[in-house]
Amino acid sequence: MAQISLNNLAHSYYPNPKEQSDFALKQIDYDWQDGGAYALLGPSGCGKTTLLNLISGLLSPSTGEILFDKTDVTGLSTEQRNIAQVFQFPVIYDTMTVEQNLAFPLANRGVQKSEIDKRVSDMLMTLGLQEKAKRRARGLSADEKQKISLGRGLVRYDVNAILFDEPLTVIDPHMKWQLRTKLKELHKQFGNTMIYVTHDQTEALTFADKVVVMYDGEVVQIGTPEELFEQPAHTFVGYFIGSPGMNILPVDVSGNLARLGDHQIHLNKSYSNLDGKIELGVRPEFVRIVDKAQNLTSAIPLSIVAVEDIGRSKIVRGEINGVSINALVAEDANIPLEAFVEFDVDRICIYNDAHLVEGSF
Repeated sequence: MAQISLNNLAHSYYPNPKEQSDFALKQIDYDWQDGGAYALLGPSGCGKTTLLNLISGLLSPSTGEILFDKTDVTGLSTEQRNIAQVFQFPVIYDTMTVEQNLAFPLANRGVQKSEIDKRVSDMLMTLGLQEKAKRRARGLSADEKQKISLGRGLVRYDVNAILFDEPLTVIDPHMKWQLRTKLKELHKQFGNTMIYVTHDQTEALTFADKVVVMYDGEVVQIGTPEELFEQPAHTFVGYFIGSPGMNILPVDVSGNLARLGDHQIHLNKSYSNLDGKIELGVRPEFVRIVDKAQNLTSAIPLSIVAVEDIGRSKIVRGEINGVSINALVAEDANIPLEAFVEFDVDRICIYNDAHLVEGSF
């Protein structure tokens, strides 16, 4: 296990990058703590796998350095970095049995047979594959093969880090939940430094202690699941995290007053010297649907477009002056014919050119 430090790290697939847009990964400086569970989250093409492959040694960075416990490993191979990596599709030997697959990385490193037998036995029990230990991998299901692939990484107790590149993509939804839970248990049991790449926010938020949100080759926020939900540092984070994501509304802000078209929204903080693109962010959970009869001065008229019943709640999709907005309400909530909305002012975020602005009381 190791602390992994990235110093001025950036990468371009062009031989002579000249502009920021030439970089698949823009500059990042960050320390991944020893024994931490991290997720790299973002859409396809945002730089997640590039960053993972730089850490593993499959790629050499255009600039910057990578340190494991303060030792520079930038020029070392994956084997020399002592990294285990689990890929999107299972990497196993079909002609070997399950236990032979699990034993292979240990035997290849000269571990004593008695220790190999113990570790393989423990891992078979952990993965729930004891009854299939003697079966060849060729005839197993996709999720069983991916369990073996996971086990091949986890059976090595001495690795500096275990890296996962969308390892559950080929797994059916029910089994995904089981394997995510198993990974979390294994992390607590062994304390390995784990970095997990995914475009699925559920996988990221349920697995990781810290989530690294990436957009267009840039790390836009690193935080706990709670921090990403409560205080998105970038409008992309607000929109990408949540179902549905944060409402991002174009406004003008002066002091503690935001103006959305013809409507005013009182803020609990004051903002000054804002220039550029100003937006108000509020999550659907904090948008309240009210009836005209309640006669609330802070309420704003809402034109309802659709109501979607998603089980325990409903998504009310509407518009304010042609701007789309979503509200999440209880399943048994009555939706008035003439609807208005109110925002929880304590949950409003203000953004300047897509970045969160801290107001003053």
